[in-house]
Amino acid sequence: MWRYDELRAGGVTRGAVRHRVEAGRLGRLSRGVYGLADDETSRLRALFRRLPPGTVAGFHTGARLHRFGAATSDKVHVIVPTGGSVPCIRGVAAHQSVLPVAGAVEIAGVPCAPAARCAVDLARAVRRTDALPVLDLCLRVGACRREDLLEELAWHAGLRGVRQAARLVELADPRSECRQESQLRLLVIDAGLPPPEPQLWVLDEDGVPVYRLDLGYRRQRVGVEYDGRSHLDPGRMHHDRARLNWLAEQGWRMRVYTAVDLYRRPSHIQTSLRLLLTTP
Repeated sequence: MWRYDELRAGGVTRGAVRHRVEAGRLGRLSRGVYGLADDETSRLRALFRRLPPGTVAGFHTGARLHRFGAATSDKVHVIVPTGGSVPCIRGVAAHQSVLPVAGAVEIAGVPCAPAARCAVDLARAVRRTDALPVLDLCLRVGACRREDLLEELAWHAGLRGVRQAARLVELADPRSECRQESQLRLLVIDAGLPPPEPQLWVLDEDGVPVYRLDLGYRRQRVGVEYDGRSHLDPGRMHHDRARLNWLAEQGWRMRVYTAVDLYRRPSHIQTSLRLLLTTP
């Protein structure tokens, strides 16, 4: 990977650079930066050739590099050291650091804030419904431990959004398997209902695990499921019908919700579950 001035200093003429790009032997990865491999990671590394020293990937971009990119953004998010010049580059969201980034790591050749820092920054900055899936996935993939999140939170004391982040770290659970499950769990908790158990196994009379529920209350025998697009497959639908019939025979009362329920009428979910949990 080379900057344009490095290529010219090495004896490559302006026309030769253009010819190599047109022939596909050289890729323009970022403004003034060229390389042999033109992929997302290479373009990200090229971008950092243009950024001030000490800049690291953070927030959405850092979370994605750490494999818990549940919060998406169409921009590259970077953290610039306090007092450093903030770059104005199209497609780049530059956050000037209020707190020093301690323990920066390198992932695929890109300098990145630690996983706990990325998770807590996002938990402070984005909506609660977007933040809990980030924290759940962070713990699920093992990017960091809950203890790391709590330690990071202590450094953020007094900053905007830290109360939200602290509450969500308490609720974070690595057992959640998708964004919608995390959001559904948060919706239930926000209704003042007891936190449901994620990925609850239902056992048969011999104690053998038979079916696993997205969320559930074992004592009340109440199960909660999120029905996504995969459930529209005919084979999956047949399996789901047999599954629901077996659970009903075992005394389980099930509620299955869709994206329409979750995003357009959340109060319906809260009301129906409250009624179900308070009715013997």
